Amino acid sequence: MTAMALSLSRLKKNFGPAEIICGVDLDIAPGERHAIIGPNGAGKSTLFNLISGLYTPSSGSVKLNGQEIAGMKPFAINRMGLSRSFQVSNIFANMTVRENVRCGVLHSLGYGYSFWRNIGNLRDVQRKTGEILESVGLLDKANLPASLLPYADQRTLEIAITIAGGADVILLDEPTAGMSHSETDRAVALIRMATEGKTLIIVEHDMGVVFNMADRISVLVYGEIIATGAPSEIRGDPKVREAYLGEEADDEQEGVA
Repeated sequence: MTAMALSLSRLKKNFGPAEIICGVDLDIAPGERHAIIGPNGAGKSTLFNLISGLYTPSSGSVKLNGQEIAGMKPFAINRMGLSRSFQVSNIFANMTVRENVRCGVLHSLGYGYSFWRNIGNLRDVQRKTGEILESVGLLDKANLPASLLPYADQRTLEIAITIAGGADVILLDEPTAGMSHSETDRAVALIRMATEGKTLIIVEHDMGVVFNMADRISVLVYGEIIATGAPSEIRGDPKVREAYLGEEADDEQEGVA
């Protein structure tokens, strides 16, 4: 039996007396595109922080490809094949676009830290870095400081860094936040391309993105998953409409129909 790409069991997180994640159970299969939605304050980012190792669970289990990772450091989880982005762009602003992506590529090709190594001589690193930059449309900006990129390109760069490490499970936290309609369309196409054959878990507020990209959707409300299912099931779930989607679901359904 193939292990789940990600499996959460009775996962809880308390901050003092406040229970933010309240016993979450969730299985995500390899290759699945899974969206987690919910109102502000539902605990979505906290859940991502528990999965990626930024927070240690108060109790419960987090398994990556069948291996327990709850409580492990983020770098160790990353080396086991999980990578994530953040709500706010998390790039090396003073490094060039190429250098940002190259950092992820170095690890994926098995190069550890060595202060005497001339990175410019590592042809496989240079080749893969160039391929990733070309695939995301940033090759012509490779030598720019990352801080000079427009906002949408900074988000694109973060996705490039996320995939550069070669992870099989990718977490994206609101990747289209703050983007225009055209920028969102471009980002969605990029995410589809970049995560082909991988497991994608995405937190996203744009319901058009969610319903058109996800294989399954989980709805998180006050730290609990109240529904999980295919987009069509989530659209029609009265609990979901009441707790979160409301009229927005009707609008989206009319737009997609």
